[in-house]
Amino acid sequence: MKNKNLIILPLSILVLGLLAGTGAGLLSLFLDLIEGLFLGFKESPTHPSSLATYPPQRLESILIGGFIAALIGYFIRRKHQIPKISETMVGAKMPFWRTVLHVLTQIFYVGTGGSVGRELAPRELGALFANKWDELLQQFGLVSLSAEDKSLLIAAAAGAGFAGAYIAPITGMFFCIEILHKKISARAVSVSLSMSIIAALIGSLFKGNSAYYAVGSQSFSNYFMILVIVISPISGLIGAYFRKTFLWAEAHQSHNKHILWLLPFAALVTGIISMRFPEIMGNGRALAQEAMNIKSTRFITILLLLMLLKGFITVVTIRSGAAGGTLTPALAIGACVGAIICLILPGFPVWQGALVGATSLLAAAQQAPLMALFMLIEVTHLPLNSAVPLGFAVAIAMGISKLIIKHETIQPLEDE
Repeated sequence: MKNKNLIILPLSILVLGLLAGTGAGLLSLFLDLIEGLFLGFKESPTHPSSLATYPPQRLESILIGGFIAALIGYFIRRKHQIPKISETMVGAKMPFWRTVLHVLTQIFYVGTGGSVGRELAPRELGALFANKWDELLQQFGLVSLSAEDKSLLIAAAAGAGFAGAYIAPITGMFFCIEILHKKISARAVSVSLSMSIIAALIGSLFKGNSAYYAVGSQSFSNYFMILVIVISPISGLIGAYFRKTFLWAEAHQSHNKHILWLLPFAALVTGIISMRFPEIMGNGRALAQEAMNIKSTRFITILLLLMLLKGFITVVTIRSGAAGGTLTPALAIGACVGAIICLILPGFPVWQGALVGATSLLAAAQQAPLMALFMLIEVTHLPLNSAVPLGFAVAIAMGISKLIIKHETIQPLEDE
């Protein structure tokens, strides 16, 4: 039996890494398909929003997406909720086809323009694969994994799903360790990192290895630390309150028949706003890239408005019953905070200020400093020495956020 365990764990890492990476890659292609069909554009760092799409088409796209997502959401959750990833880690079973439909619906709604993150879907799919892999092992009597190993494999597969979607293996590992597994050990790190690397390699076969966000090439100067000291406390404060707001939206989310009118209403509001400001559509990539690209102080007011609208409509969307992540919307809001401060206090590249804001607000909102730090490094292809200013920003933001949420029992925002 001991020899079997020695074989099954590495085999599980390989199989689940391959499945999570393939699932994440297919979901990315599905997102491209939906965006092309409904909005007539293909998302990329150079074209992150559907700005060229006719405004009424944007409204129509989100409305159709909202109605379809509401109907499917009501159908799959009217009797039983899909177990959360954390619940699956302690023994809950994920129904295969309902979970697959749940995952596809998330990507579909984001693809039509719904304001919610798409990163939950590949994580849920990874967790589903791990859950069914364990059932398969038991069915064929191959081996009975310990409860701790089962929990670790599910958390690692969820992180690997993220790694496969964003080609970010270190981020996937830290998502597993900091947010789901919440235990740091050589075993946990080796299992989750190995699985995330495999998933990222497979995901890159579908989407390539290009950076998710396009940034400049200037190095961070020593004087930039002054701006870090200004941006990070503000991002930490805003991130803490966004966390509270998102948790409220998730706690009061509609799961009954009210989703049939609440989610279409949220889609209508999103569509109306998107006719003038398409940057608020989708998972936040467009708004974050806009913040990183901006150059002139003339756009400070617009950027502030977009930040507020993105936060508002994402909370409304989640409260209305849409399933999805809050990670990339929080990143987008943080990028706006950093860019605005950098424009007010000129002398540094705006994209650097936007990255500091994105990293520090994301860390505060998720209460996951290492995950946030390495995510921004990996999705922008920054050199590792950028970890000095970004890490300093994360440390300050985390300290400020703890003052706001010190009595909160930390729970993952991303665990639908």
